[in-house]
Amino acid sequence: MGKRLNNAQKEIDANKVYGIEEAVALAKKTATTKFVGNVEVHVRLGIDPKQTSQTVRATVTLPHGTGRSKKIAVFKGPEGEELIKKIKETEKVDFDMAIAEPAMMPKLAQIAKILGPKGLMPNPKSGTVTTDIEKTVQEFSSGKTEFKNDDSGNVHITIGKTNFDDNQLIENLKAFMVALRSAKPSEVKKEFIQSISLHATMCPAFKIKI
Repeated sequence: MGKRLNNAQKEIDANKVYGIEEAVALAKKTATTKFVGNVEVHVRLGIDPKQTSQTVRATVTLPHGTGRSKKIAVFKGPEGEELIKKIKETEKVDFDMAIAEPAMMPKLAQIAKILGPKGLMPNPKSGTVTTDIEKTVQEFSSGKTEFKNDDSGNVHITIGKTNFDDNQLIENLKAFMVALRSAKPSEVKKEFIQSISLHATMCPAFKIKI
């Protein structure tokens, strides 16, 4: 592990801010895990995460998807009520995201303390509360991804796998940045995007500029 990371670190100039094409190529070059890892983007935002008016939460449709399948829970009708009951009893979840019809939201309050900390609570801002369940499931299954800031005011997203070709990763990254800039809260007066870094799974990160 140490040797692999050291070798990857040698490829990176810590004082350099990389352009998008060079950055994507470098992320793939330094990806030396034995499995096919992700390419991840981390953005530090100029927001006050304690102010709800400055919360960043939106979705982006990545042109080439993320390369991984998602298990989606659907809260609709009697089946949704049964799922709520099961989660309430076991306090366990085995899905990556949840989609609900509006009528189910009051009932989901019963398990909000279970779903909320895991970032799984459906939310209209992220498009996961909808009257068209089938269409929404299809969209999220084929490349639509939610992003939101964490408690430190940072946003993290996976833009694909290390076996994607460079152009696929570049197009996904550009689509994400457009969506992120569009999600800037009007209350934020300082520089919205403070810094951007990129890296492959379990590999060193480096700064990029878009």
